[in-house]
Amino acid sequence: MNSRKVVKKIIPRKVFRTIEPYGHLAESVIQQTKNKFPAKDLKVIGVTGTNGKTTTAFMIHKMLTNAGYKCGLMTTVAYGVGDKLEEQIAHMTTVSPGLLLKRIKNMRHQKIDYLVLETTSHALAQYRVWGIKFSVAVMTNLTHEHLDYHGTFENYRSAKVKLFKLANKNKNGLRLGIVNADDENSKYFKKAIKNSISYGIENGDLKASDLNIKSTGTEFNATINDENYKISCHIPGQFNIYNSLAAVAVGRSLGLSKTQIEQGIASLKAVEGRMTKIDEGQPFTVIIDFAHTPDSFEKLFKDLRPVVKGRLITVFGSAGRRDEAKRPIQGQLAGQYSDEVVLTEEDDRDIDGLQILKEIGAGAEQAGKILDKDLFMVHNRQEAIEFALKRAKKGDTVLLLGKGHEKTIERADGEHPWDEIALTKKLLKNLKKF
Repeated sequence: MNSRKVVKKIIPRKVFRTIEPYGHLAESVIQQTKNKFPAKDLKVIGVTGTNGKTTTAFMIHKMLTNAGYKCGLMTTVAYGVGDKLEEQIAHMTTVSPGLLLKRIKNMRHQKIDYLVLETTSHALAQYRVWGIKFSVAVMTNLTHEHLDYHGTFENYRSAKVKLFKLANKNKNGLRLGIVNADDENSKYFKKAIKNSISYGIENGDLKASDLNIKSTGTEFNATINDENYKISCHIPGQFNIYNSLAAVAVGRSLGLSKTQIEQGIASLKAVEGRMTKIDEGQPFTVIIDFAHTPDSFEKLFKDLRPVVKGRLITVFGSAGRRDEAKRPIQGQLAGQYSDEVVLTEEDDRDIDGLQILKEIGAGAEQAGKILDKDLFMVHNRQEAIEFALKRAKKGDTVLLLGKGHEKTIERADGEHPWDEIALTKKLLKNLKKF
């Protein structure tokens, strides 16, 4: 049977008429049929949200792996089984259906017990995960992002909610949703699924208390009913309390013991490009993070600003052909919290990079920053990082945002190799100031 006939057989006629035969849904149907639905008997845990998806997915994966289960992982940063993970090179979290199913098929051959799948709004809107039966759906949070694609925040939210609807259809799964009760959008996710567990600091079934926030991580108690978990998260930032709570809720729902949950979360020491400290002996702090949304900026700055001893120097940009509305907002936040702001490229693609910097800079100027005094525009990213490092003095913190783990940078002539962590280490070693 040819591909077109397969599509027509599986997709309802009224739906088929609204799409191209080789459109997104059709492609997923073709690939699932071709690969014989490789995820059909797997216990799949989907993680969606604006921020925190990757870290939460890593926490769940590490917790299950430490508990003795064979667990697959697919995220923005890496994919693989157990501790054998490979870098995800492409700028895509949930990859195309063909590659996605190929990787799942390979994991299935390794006899995995669970798969933790970071699932984006694009993937859900484009039916890339069609045919995957999710057992548990996790929502981290929902804020301003990807409106260039979805058009409105409501459309963006509806795309995310699809993950919960998919989990709710899986009668052989737990049909369980894990939702952030401190997020005002949580009600839309809870409504879409039969059973749910909510978590939060202010609200939720599972609540965090007795917070001990340090520069190296956070310790807190997580309580639900008469159960109490003593959680140690080694990734800095108060926002990682929420990620840890989501992982606790998943572990509990899957029947893990108190010890397995506590030890599992504590065993995750870092996620590449997420609050990654670079130490080459310099007398100042350098941190690399993937933050690239207004919400992630605000949360990171609020956590970091109180513990910065000297000046905070922030380097970042904004991607071309992506949400333009967020640029001045990010500029304003960086200008408000940082002592100095260095604007640079971040995947300009075929858009005028200097124009992007001006749009971000307008927000920084609204926050009181003055061009060439405490606001700088250095378009080449390597030069911008070197510029910031040279300006740093003892006790300062240099914060590099937006690229994190990524291994390429996209310019007008295509993708170029890029490794911000390796580059920053090299630049620090070459500095003669310490």
